[in-house]
Amino acid sequence: MASGGSAIRGSRVGAGPMGEQDHGFHADRVAVSYWDALGNETVRYFAANVPDEEIPQTIDSPSSGLPAGRDKDNPPAVGKTEPYKTHLAYVKERRTEEEAEQLLDEALTALRVRRGKIQA
Repeated sequence: MASGGSAIRGSRVGAGPMGEQDHGFHADRVAVSYWDALGNETVRYFAANVPDEEIPQTIDSPSSGLPAGRDKDNPPAVGKTEPYKTHLAYVKERRTEEEAEQLLDEALTALRVRRGKIQA
């Protein structure tokens, strides 16, 4: 029969004199529920002595990746994603030369006023 290690037979390796109470498993806790836009509920536990202001109002739901809030009837909205634009779509949105010159002049004038070179 082969035996290894120095543990006493039937004992847990790493077990010491501390019980679960010493590890904090029996500390008073408060369960807080969060809901996301899909209706998924996530329960997080916080220490009972933590003030309500320090408990976050929103978290990221682990089941959907969406933001989740504490209000079940009014969860945070799903973020809007912009559709992918091709380079051609950006080119079509470009301003005309006259608009670009006007914007540049306005920006330069504002910068000069801020630096105090001219009076507005």
